Amino acid sequence: MSGRPANNSGFDIARAAPMMLSSGHMGWLGIQYRDHGENWVELQLPWREDLVGQPDSGILASGPIVSLMDISTASAIWHRNRRFISMVTVDLRVDYMRPARKGATVVGHGECYTQTKSIAFVRGFAHDGDPDDPVAHVAGEFMFVDKPGS
Repeated sequence: MSGRPANNSGFDIARAAPMMLSSGHMGWLGIQYRDHGENWVELQLPWREDLVGQPDSGILASGPIVSLMDISTASAIWHRNRRFISMVTVDLRVDYMRPARKGATVVGHGECYTQTKSIAFVRGFAHDGDPDDPVAHVAGEFMFVDKPGS
């Protein structure tokens, strides 16, 4: 297991994210790039009425939050490896702590904390303004279709 990127191809998550997030499911949800660090990426999901799970509750449905955390943790893997790698989500456990507040943007913080030649291990959390009061925690694994060093 290596804590270093497989290569340094010049991949920049801040520049790649707007393109990656602008179409398909992520584009429809409106997920946006927020920030990144050495092995983590933050994306955000602005609150929208049509993403509410139960009418009149104002509470975002769980599906958009799961999607946010899936792409946040996947983005952390791409950022760590400094390139886009084809992969599949093998497991993503989501522990909901509480509902997101009505009208609040939900931030997804994803981290790739280690990887092997075929699997990346991730963790993260979602919050709606205070990282110390999370909406959810996640942990999971992604399996590479392309090997990171190939």
